[in-house]
Amino acid sequence: MISLQVFYEGHVQGVGFRFTVRHIAKGFDVTGWVRNLPDGRVELQATGEENEVRAFVDRIADSELHSLIRTQTENKLTEAVASGGFEIHHD
Repeated sequence: MISLQVFYEGHVQGVGFRFTVRHIAKGFDVTGWVRNLPDGRVELQATGEENEVRAFVDRIADSELHSLIRTQTENKLTEAVASGGFEIHHD
């Protein structure tokens, strides 16, 4: 199992980014969440088998969202993401 935190920078808010990420997540065996940050970035946290999480993050980067992402920064987390599926957080 692996847990990743990914920050997306670019034109990633107000364009359906989080909803598209949640839709993409349905095709993978991952749990976690995605949310907008006050500084204009989007944060994603996901947990699952390493190949599933990597494939999920790669699919986001290769999706129609690709043109909106300027920078993608990834960090490994030491604990699993607490979630009952894959959710959009509105905080």
